Amino acid sequence: MTIEEIKTELMQDPRNAGYTARNIPPVFQISPEARVLIIGQAPGKKVEETLIPFNDKSGEKLMSWMGVSRDTFYSSRVAIMPMDFYYPGKGKTGDLPPRKFIAEEYHSRILSLMPDVRLTVLIGQYAQKYYLGSRCRKTLTETVRHFEDYLPDFFPIVHPSPLNFRWQAKNPWFGQDVVPALQEQIRQILSET
Repeated sequence: MTIEEIKTELMQDPRNAGYTARNIPPVFQISPEARVLIIGQAPGKKVEETLIPFNDKSGEKLMSWMGVSRDTFYSSRVAIMPMDFYYPGKGKTGDLPPRKFIAEEYHSRILSLMPDVRLTVLIGQYAQKYYLGSRCRKTLTETVRHFEDYLPDFFPIVHPSPLNFRWQAKNPWFGQDVVPALQEQIRQILSET
């Protein structure tokens, strides 16, 4: 199965009918040459408008944390496969959680199209709980603090949202220790031929 066939299936899925009716396709960036995979929560409202993953302030911060240019981030060597491929809408305290069926029914098929992924960056609790399962620590903070436990396959980080500035201020070790380690992992993987 190709990514185009999966995309067509997603757009024909009745659970996505509201998006398809508004001409909104699934938002992801998939390439068979991908070496780094980013799994976040779901596209935000701004991303839904542009149809470009992480095309917002969060994306700018993520590129900075990864130590990559916009050109590299949007190249065939970096894939972006969120837990939900569509903006789930607003809830009382922020965006609604990603719908579970997307990861459960589509992720493994898409992963099979990217055999060269060397590192998966897991952004936030939804991606970490799904991919790390019982290996997650009691809190997201502790999972991220112990990122080395999940290497070489996974690298858990917090969401790069501007709303996370308080968390970052309380946890300076993230910028001091985790971000440089993430940049080094990405640099090594992307420099390989």
